[in-house]
Amino acid sequence: MTEYSALRLFAESLRGQIGWKPLWRSPQPKKKYDVVIIGGGGHGLATAFYLAKKHGVNNVAVLERGWLGGGNTGRNTTVIRSNYYFPESARLYDFSLKQYEGLSRELNYNIMFSQRGVVAVAHSRHEMEGAARWVGAMQLNGVDTEIISAEEVKRRIPILNTAPTARLPIWGGFVQDRAGTARHDAVAWGYARAADRLGVDIIQNCEVTGFLKNATGSVIGVETSRGTIFADKVGLAVAGHSSVMANLAGFKLPVISYALQAFVSEPLKPVLDTVMLSLGTGLYISQSDKGGLVFGGALDHYSSYAQRGNSPTIRSVIAAVADQMPSLGRVRLARHWAGIVDVVHDSSPILGETPVPGLYINCGWGTGGFKAIPAGGFLLAHHLATGRAHDLAAPFVLKRFATGALIDEAAASGIAH
Repeated sequence: MTEYSALRLFAESLRGQIGWKPLWRSPQPKKKYDVVIIGGGGHGLATAFYLAKKHGVNNVAVLERGWLGGGNTGRNTTVIRSNYYFPESARLYDFSLKQYEGLSRELNYNIMFSQRGVVAVAHSRHEMEGAARWVGAMQLNGVDTEIISAEEVKRRIPILNTAPTARLPIWGGFVQDRAGTARHDAVAWGYARAADRLGVDIIQNCEVTGFLKNATGSVIGVETSRGTIFADKVGLAVAGHSSVMANLAGFKLPVISYALQAFVSEPLKPVLDTVMLSLGTGLYISQSDKGGLVFGGALDHYSSYAQRGNSPTIRSVIAAVADQMPSLGRVRLARHWAGIVDVVHDSSPILGETPVPGLYINCGWGTGGFKAIPAGGFLLAHHLATGRAHDLAAPFVLKRFATGALIDEAAASGIAH
Protein backbone atom coordinates (compact mmCIF):
# COMPACT_ATOMS: atom_id res chain seq x y z
CA MET A 1 0.00 0.00 0.00
CA THR A 2 1.30 3.43 -0.96
CA GLU A 3 2.27 5.69 1.95
CA TYR A 4 0.76 9.15 1.71
CA SER A 5 3.10 12.09 2.26
CA ALA A 6 3.80 15.57 0.94
CA LEU A 7 6.79 14.16 -0.94
CA ARG A 8 4.66 11.49 -2.63
CA LEU A 9 2.03 14.07 -3.55
CA PHE A 10 4.69 16.25 -5.15
CA ALA A 11 6.20 13.30 -7.02
CA GLU A 12 2.83 12.23 -8.42
CA SER A 13 2.11 15.77 -9.59
CA LEU A 14 5.20 15.51 -11.80
CA ARG A 15 4.09 12.23 -13.40
CA GLY A 16 0.44 13.03 -14.05
CA GLN A 17 -0.99 11.39 -10.90
CA ILE A 18 -0.74 7.93 -12.50
CA GLY A 19 0.89 6.15 -9.58
CA TRP A 20 -2.04 6.07 -7.18
CA LYS A 21 -3.71 2.73 -6.50
CA PRO A 22 -7.23 1.93 -5.20
CA LEU A 23 -7.57 2.48 -1.46
CA TRP A 24 -8.73 -1.10 -0.86
CA ARG A 25 -9.19 -4.35 -2.73
CA SER A 26 -12.52 -5.84 -3.84
CA PRO A 27 -11.95 -9.52 -2.99
CA GLN A 28 -14.28 -12.45 -3.39
CA PRO A 29 -15.50 -13.71 0.00
CA LYS A 30 -13.69 -16.72 1.44
CA LYS A 31 -15.53 -19.71 2.82
CA LYS A 32 -14.44 -19.05 6.41
CA TYR A 33 -13.07 -16.24 8.55
CA ASP A 34 -12.04 -15.93 12.16
CA VAL A 35 -14.37 -12.94 12.51
CA VAL A 36 -17.11 -11.53 10.29
CA ILE A 37 -18.22 -7.94 10.89
CA ILE A 38 -21.64 -7.03 9.53
CA GLY A 39 -21.77 -3.37 8.56
CA GLY A 40 -19.29 -1.42 6.43
CA GLY A 41 -19.71 1.93 8.14
CA GLY A 42 -17.33 3.64 10.51
CA HIS A 43 -17.89 1.33 13.49
CA GLY A 44 -17.60 -1.87 11.45
CA LEU A 45 -14.46 -0.75 9.64
CA ALA A 46 -12.88 0.51 12.86
CA THR A 47 -13.60 -2.83 14.53
CA ALA A 48 -11.85 -4.68 11.72
CA PHE A 49 -8.88 -2.31 11.80
CA TYR A 50 -8.35 -2.63 15.56
CA LEU A 51 -8.77 -6.41 15.43
CA ALA A 52 -5.93 -6.58 12.94
CA LYS A 53 -3.69 -3.89 14.39
CA LYS A 54 -4.13 -4.31 18.15
CA HIS A 55 -4.86 -8.03 18.37
CA GLY A 56 -3.26 -9.56 15.27
CA VAL A 57 -6.57 -10.98 14.04
CA ASN A 58 -6.53 -10.26 10.31
CA ASN A 59 -8.57 -13.16 8.93
CA VAL A 60 -11.54 -10.81 9.06
CA ALA A 61 -14.30 -9.88 6.63
CA VAL A 62 -16.43 -6.73 6.69
CA LEU A 63 -19.74 -7.31 4.92
CA GLU A 64 -21.65 -4.31 3.61
CA ARG A 65 -24.95 -4.69 1.79
CA GLY A 66 -24.49 -1.42 -0.11
CA TRP A 67 -21.39 0.68 -0.55
CA LEU A 68 -18.80 1.40 2.08
CA GLY A 69 -19.77 4.30 4.35
CA GLY A 70 -23.13 4.74 2.62
CA GLY A 71 -25.21 4.52 5.80
CA ASN A 72 -25.06 6.79 8.83
CA THR A 73 -21.31 7.37 8.50
CA GLY A 74 -21.93 9.32 5.31
CA ARG A 75 -25.20 10.88 6.50
CA ASN A 76 -24.32 12.76 9.67
CA THR A 77 -23.21 16.27 10.60
CA THR A 78 -19.73 15.18 11.78
CA VAL A 79 -19.72 16.73 15.27
CA ILE A 80 -17.15 15.23 17.65
CA ARG A 81 -17.25 16.05 21.37
CA SER A 82 -16.97 14.41 24.78
CA ASN A 83 -18.85 16.77 27.11
CA TYR A 84 -21.20 14.20 28.65
CA TYR A 85 -22.69 14.15 32.13
CA PHE A 86 -22.19 10.70 33.63
CA PRO A 87 -18.65 9.43 34.38
CA GLU A 88 -19.16 6.29 32.27
CA SER A 89 -20.18 8.34 29.23
CA ALA A 90 -17.48 10.96 29.72
CA ARG A 91 -14.75 8.32 29.86
CA LEU A 92 -16.09 6.60 26.76
CA TYR A 93 -16.47 9.68 24.57
CA ASP A 94 -13.27 11.31 25.77
CA PHE A 95 -11.40 8.14 24.85
CA SER A 96 -12.93 8.45 21.38
CA LEU A 97 -12.00 12.13 21.11
CA LYS A 98 -8.40 11.34 22.07
CA GLN A 99 -8.34 8.64 19.39
CA TYR A 100 -9.61 11.17 16.82
CA GLU A 101 -6.81 13.57 17.77
CA GLY A 102 -4.19 11.13 16.48
CA LEU A 103 -6.24 9.27 13.91
CA SER A 104 -4.91 10.91 10.73
CA ARG A 105 -1.38 9.88 11.67
CA GLU A 106 -2.41 6.41 12.79
CA LEU A 107 -4.27 5.69 9.55
CA ASN A 108 -1.84 7.62 7.30
CA TYR A 109 -4.95 9.33 5.93
CA ASN A 110 -6.11 12.90 6.51
CA ILE A 111 -9.53 12.76 8.18
CA MET A 112 -9.62 16.58 8.27
CA PHE A 113 -10.23 16.73 12.03
CA SER A 114 -10.78 20.37 12.97
CA GLN A 115 -10.80 21.14 16.70
CA ARG A 116 -12.79 24.32 16.30
CA GLY A 117 -14.73 23.90 19.55
CA VAL A 118 -18.39 23.28 20.31
CA VAL A 119 -20.43 26.07 21.92
CA ALA A 120 -23.74 25.18 23.58
CA VAL A 121 -25.93 28.30 23.83
CA ALA A 122 -28.47 28.89 26.62
CA HIS A 123 -31.55 31.07 26.07
CA SER A 124 -32.96 31.45 29.59
CA ARG A 125 -32.03 31.56 33.26
CA HIS A 126 -33.25 27.99 33.63
CA GLU A 127 -31.03 26.77 30.80
CA MET A 128 -28.05 28.55 32.38
CA GLU A 129 -28.76 26.84 35.70
CA GLY A 130 -28.84 23.51 33.90
CA ALA A 131 -25.64 24.38 32.03
CA ALA A 132 -23.87 25.15 35.32
CA ARG A 133 -24.90 21.75 36.69
CA TRP A 134 -23.77 19.94 33.54
CA VAL A 135 -20.43 21.77 33.38
CA GLY A 136 -19.75 21.03 37.05
CA ALA A 137 -20.28 17.32 36.45
CA MET A 138 -18.23 17.35 33.25
CA GLN A 139 -15.32 19.05 34.97
CA LEU A 140 -15.44 16.49 37.78
CA ASN A 141 -15.27 13.85 35.03
CA GLY A 142 -12.10 15.47 33.68
CA VAL A 143 -13.71 16.89 30.53
CA ASP A 144 -12.44 20.30 29.38
CA THR A 145 -15.67 22.31 29.51
CA GLU A 146 -16.35 25.78 30.87
CA ILE A 147 -19.21 28.23 31.29
CA ILE A 148 -19.03 31.31 29.06
CA SER A 149 -20.92 34.62 29.19
CA ALA A 150 -23.30 36.07 26.63
CA GLU A 151 -20.54 38.44 25.57
CA GLU A 152 -18.16 35.53 24.96
CA VAL A 153 -20.85 33.70 22.96
CA LYS A 154 -21.21 36.79 20.78
CA ARG A 155 -17.44 37.02 20.31
CA ARG A 156 -17.22 33.39 19.23
CA ILE A 157 -20.35 33.46 17.03
CA PRO A 158 -20.71 37.01 15.61
CA ILE A 159 -23.61 36.10 13.31
CA LEU A 160 -25.77 34.99 16.25
CA ASN A 161 -28.65 37.33 17.12
CA THR A 162 -27.79 38.52 20.64
CA ALA A 163 -30.13 41.51 20.73
CA PRO A 164 -32.17 41.89 23.94
CA THR A 165 -35.33 41.79 21.84
CA ALA A 166 -34.43 38.49 20.14
CA ARG A 167 -37.09 35.79 20.36
CA LEU A 168 -34.34 33.50 21.64
CA PRO A 169 -32.17 35.77 23.83
CA ILE A 170 -28.62 34.70 24.66
CA TRP A 171 -27.89 34.25 28.36
CA GLY A 172 -24.56 32.50 27.93
CA GLY A 173 -23.54 28.92 27.43
CA PHE A 174 -20.65 26.50 27.74
CA VAL A 175 -17.83 25.41 25.46
CA GLN A 176 -15.52 22.46 24.85
CA ASP A 177 -12.57 23.78 22.88
CA ARG A 178 -11.09 20.33 22.04
CA ALA A 179 -14.28 19.32 20.25
CA GLY A 180 -14.89 19.87 16.55
CA THR A 181 -15.65 18.15 13.27
CA ALA A 182 -14.05 15.69 10.84
CA ARG A 183 -14.73 14.67 7.25
CA HIS A 184 -17.12 11.70 7.49
CA ASP A 185 -16.12 10.05 4.20
CA ALA A 186 -12.44 10.38 5.08
CA VAL A 187 -12.98 8.57 8.39
CA ALA A 188 -14.60 5.62 6.59
CA TRP A 189 -12.06 5.57 3.77
CA GLY A 190 -9.12 5.91 6.13
CA TYR A 191 -10.23 2.97 8.28
CA ALA A 192 -11.03 0.90 5.17
CA ARG A 193 -7.63 1.57 3.59
CA ALA A 194 -5.76 0.80 6.80
CA ALA A 195 -7.76 -2.38 7.50
CA ASP A 196 -7.26 -3.62 3.94
CA ARG A 197 -3.56 -2.98 4.30
CA LEU A 198 -3.53 -5.33 7.32
CA GLY A 199 -5.24 -8.12 5.36
CA VAL A 200 -8.93 -7.51 6.13
CA ASP A 201 -11.38 -8.35 3.32
CA ILE A 202 -13.93 -5.58 2.66
CA ILE A 203 -16.84 -7.03 0.71
CA GLN A 204 -19.42 -4.59 -0.62
CA ASN A 205 -22.84 -5.40 -2.11
CA CYS A 206 -23.06 -8.40 0.22
CA GLU A 207 -26.32 -8.46 2.19
CA VAL A 208 -26.62 -10.73 5.22
CA THR A 209 -29.91 -12.64 5.02
CA GLY A 210 -29.57 -15.05 7.94
CA PHE A 211 -27.36 -16.62 10.60
CA LEU A 212 -25.97 -20.13 10.74
CA LYS A 213 -26.11 -21.86 14.14
CA ASN A 214 -24.81 -25.15 15.46
CA ALA A 215 -26.69 -27.67 17.60
CA THR A 216 -26.11 -25.64 20.77
CA GLY A 217 -27.45 -22.42 19.23
CA SER A 218 -24.11 -20.68 18.75
CA VAL A 219 -23.57 -18.59 15.63
CA ILE A 220 -21.07 -20.22 13.28
CA GLY A 221 -21.57 -18.10 10.16
CA VAL A 222 -23.91 -16.06 8.00
CA GLU A 223 -26.02 -16.52 4.90
CA THR A 224 -25.46 -13.72 2.41
CA SER A 225 -26.49 -12.65 -1.07
CA ARG A 226 -23.05 -13.88 -2.15
CA GLY A 227 -23.22 -17.28 -0.49
CA THR A 228 -22.59 -18.88 2.89
CA ILE A 229 -19.69 -17.57 4.97
CA PHE A 230 -18.55 -19.39 8.11
CA ALA A 231 -16.95 -17.60 11.05
CA ASP A 232 -15.81 -18.32 14.59
CA LYS A 233 -17.37 -15.04 15.77
CA VAL A 234 -19.71 -12.47 14.24
CA GLY A 235 -19.99 -8.78 15.14
CA LEU A 236 -22.94 -6.51 14.37
CA ALA A 237 -22.33 -2.81 13.66
CA VAL A 238 -25.38 -1.78 11.64
CA ALA A 239 -26.76 1.21 13.61
CA GLY A 240 -30.44 1.77 12.81
CA HIS A 241 -30.83 -1.75 11.41
CA SER A 242 -29.58 -3.44 14.58
CA SER A 243 -33.04 -4.59 15.62
CA VAL A 244 -33.62 -6.07 12.15
CA MET A 245 -30.45 -8.14 12.37
CA ALA A 246 -31.23 -9.13 15.97
CA ASN A 247 -34.60 -10.45 14.84
CA LEU A 248 -32.84 -12.54 12.19
CA ALA A 249 -30.58 -13.94 14.90
CA GLY A 250 -33.52 -14.77 17.18
CA PHE A 251 -33.46 -12.13 19.92
CA LYS A 252 -34.89 -8.68 20.53
CA LEU A 253 -33.12 -5.41 21.24
CA PRO A 254 -34.50 -2.39 23.16
CA VAL A 255 -33.85 -0.29 20.06
CA ILE A 256 -36.21 1.97 18.12
CA SER A 257 -35.05 3.37 14.77
CA TYR A 258 -35.78 6.97 13.84
CA ALA A 259 -34.83 9.24 10.96
CA LEU A 260 -32.49 12.10 11.84
CA GLN A 261 -32.42 14.81 9.19
CA ALA A 262 -29.44 16.89 8.13
CA PHE A 263 -28.99 19.79 5.75
CA VAL A 264 -26.20 21.44 3.76
CA SER A 265 -26.47 24.94 2.31
CA GLU A 266 -24.91 26.46 -0.76
CA PRO A 267 -21.22 27.39 -0.25
CA LEU A 268 -20.58 30.68 1.58
CA LYS A 269 -17.54 32.68 2.55
CA PRO A 270 -16.45 31.88 6.13
CA VAL A 271 -19.09 33.00 8.61
CA LEU A 272 -18.89 30.39 11.38
CA ASP A 273 -15.63 28.95 12.72
CA THR A 274 -17.06 26.83 15.54
CA VAL A 275 -19.93 24.40 16.11
CA MET A 276 -23.02 25.86 17.75
CA LEU A 277 -25.65 23.89 19.66
CA SER A 278 -28.83 25.61 20.82
CA LEU A 279 -30.21 24.22 24.08
CA GLY A 280 -33.57 25.85 23.39
CA THR A 281 -34.26 24.70 19.83
CA GLY A 282 -32.00 21.66 19.43
CA LEU A 283 -30.32 23.29 16.42
CA TYR A 284 -26.69 22.39 15.76
CA ILE A 285 -24.74 24.07 12.99
CA SER A 286 -21.20 24.38 11.63
CA GLN A 287 -19.53 25.40 8.38
CA SER A 288 -17.65 22.86 6.28
CA ASP A 289 -14.29 23.42 4.63
CA LYS A 290 -16.12 23.78 1.31
CA GLY A 291 -18.22 26.63 2.70
CA GLY A 292 -21.57 24.90 3.13
CA LEU A 293 -23.46 25.27 6.38
CA VAL A 294 -24.05 21.80 7.87
CA PHE A 295 -26.93 21.68 10.32
CA GLY A 296 -29.78 19.67 11.81
CA GLY A 297 -32.16 19.43 14.74
CA ALA A 298 -34.44 16.99 16.47
CA LEU A 299 -35.41 13.48 15.40
CA ASP A 300 -38.50 12.75 13.36
CA HIS A 301 -40.73 11.54 16.19
CA TYR A 302 -41.94 8.32 14.65
CA SER A 303 -40.15 5.09 13.83
CA SER A 304 -38.88 4.91 10.26
CA TYR A 305 -36.22 3.39 8.02
CA ALA A 306 -36.63 6.03 5.30
CA GLN A 307 -33.43 7.91 4.53
CA ARG A 308 -35.33 11.10 3.92
CA GLY A 309 -37.08 13.63 6.12
CA ASN A 310 -40.48 15.20 6.51
CA SER A 311 -41.75 18.74 6.09
CA PRO A 312 -42.54 19.63 9.75
CA THR A 313 -38.97 18.88 10.84
CA ILE A 314 -37.53 20.70 7.84
CA ARG A 315 -39.63 23.75 8.69
CA SER A 316 -38.69 23.78 12.40
CA VAL A 317 -34.95 23.34 11.80
CA ILE A 318 -34.76 26.00 9.09
CA ALA A 319 -36.85 28.37 11.23
CA ALA A 320 -34.38 27.92 14.08
CA VAL A 321 -31.50 28.93 11.81
CA ALA A 322 -33.37 32.00 10.50
CA ASP A 323 -34.42 33.02 14.03
CA GLN A 324 -31.01 32.72 15.62
CA MET A 325 -28.88 33.83 12.66
CA PRO A 326 -31.07 36.27 10.66
CA SER A 327 -28.31 37.06 8.17
CA LEU A 328 -28.57 33.46 6.92
CA GLY A 329 -32.32 33.67 6.31
CA ARG A 330 -32.05 33.81 2.50
CA VAL A 331 -29.28 31.23 2.09
CA ARG A 332 -30.35 28.38 -0.20
CA LEU A 333 -30.18 24.69 0.65
CA ALA A 334 -28.03 22.43 -1.52
CA ARG A 335 -28.74 18.98 -0.04
CA HIS A 336 -30.95 17.31 2.50
CA TRP A 337 -31.07 13.72 3.75
CA ALA A 338 -31.68 11.53 6.78
CA GLY A 339 -29.81 8.81 8.61
CA ILE A 340 -31.43 5.99 10.57
CA VAL A 341 -30.40 6.22 14.21
CA ASP A 342 -30.71 3.46 16.81
CA VAL A 343 -32.22 4.93 19.99
CA VAL A 344 -32.43 3.00 23.25
CA HIS A 345 -34.28 3.85 26.47
CA ASP A 346 -31.32 5.43 28.25
CA SER A 347 -29.72 6.98 25.14
CA SER A 348 -26.45 5.13 25.75
CA PRO A 349 -24.79 2.50 23.55
CA ILE A 350 -24.96 -1.28 23.77
CA LEU A 351 -21.58 -3.02 23.50
CA GLY A 352 -20.55 -6.65 23.81
CA GLU A 353 -22.23 -10.02 23.98
CA THR A 354 -25.77 -10.82 22.86
CA PRO A 355 -28.06 -13.63 24.09
CA VAL A 356 -26.83 -15.66 21.10
CA PRO A 357 -23.37 -17.21 21.73
CA GLY A 358 -20.79 -16.16 19.18
CA LEU A 359 -22.67 -12.99 18.24
CA TYR A 360 -21.49 -9.59 19.50
CA ILE A 361 -22.98 -6.15 19.02
CA ASN A 362 -22.13 -2.47 18.80
CA CYS A 363 -25.29 -0.34 18.62
CA GLY A 364 -27.52 2.15 20.44
CA TRP A 365 -25.39 5.23 19.78
CA GLY A 366 -28.48 7.09 18.64
CA THR A 367 -27.55 10.49 17.26
CA GLY A 368 -23.94 10.28 18.50
CA GLY A 369 -22.48 7.41 16.51
CA PHE A 370 -19.98 9.35 14.40
CA LYS A 371 -18.17 10.88 17.35
CA ALA A 372 -17.81 7.41 18.88
CA ILE A 373 -16.41 5.53 15.86
CA PRO A 374 -12.86 5.02 17.20
CA ALA A 375 -14.12 3.98 20.65
CA GLY A 376 -16.89 1.73 19.33
CA GLY A 377 -14.51 -0.08 17.00
CA PHE A 378 -11.72 -0.37 19.57
CA LEU A 379 -14.01 -1.75 22.29
CA LEU A 380 -15.87 -4.25 20.10
CA ALA A 381 -12.55 -5.47 18.71
CA HIS A 382 -11.26 -5.97 22.26
CA HIS A 383 -14.28 -8.08 23.20
CA LEU A 384 -14.12 -10.15 20.02
CA ALA A 385 -10.39 -10.81 20.43
CA THR A 386 -10.20 -11.40 24.20
CA GLY A 387 -13.65 -12.75 25.04
CA ARG A 388 -14.25 -10.13 27.72
CA ALA A 389 -15.49 -6.57 27.86
CA HIS A 390 -13.02 -3.72 28.11
CA ASP A 391 -13.36 -1.67 31.32
CA LEU A 392 -14.71 1.29 29.31
CA ALA A 393 -17.39 -0.90 27.72
CA ALA A 394 -18.44 -2.85 30.83
CA PRO A 395 -21.18 -0.38 31.93
CA PHE A 396 -22.78 -0.51 28.47
CA VAL A 397 -23.62 -4.22 28.23
CA LEU A 398 -27.04 -5.34 27.06
CA LYS A 399 -27.96 -6.92 30.41
CA ARG A 400 -28.20 -3.49 32.06
CA PHE A 401 -31.77 -3.35 30.79
CA ALA A 402 -32.53 -6.39 32.94
CA THR A 403 -30.62 -5.23 36.02
CA GLY A 404 -31.79 -1.60 35.84
CA ALA A 405 -28.25 -0.17 35.80
CA LEU A 406 -29.14 2.38 33.11
CA ILE A 407 -27.00 5.38 32.13
CA ASP A 408 -29.67 7.91 31.24
CA GLU A 409 -27.48 10.40 29.43
CA ALA A 410 -30.23 12.18 27.50
CA ALA A 411 -32.18 13.03 30.65
CA ALA A 412 -29.00 14.07 32.46
CA SER A 413 -27.28 16.31 29.92
CA GLY A 414 -30.27 17.34 27.86
CA ILE A 415 -28.17 17.34 24.66
CA ALA A 416 -29.24 15.06 21.86
CA HIS A 417 -26.17 15.25 19.62
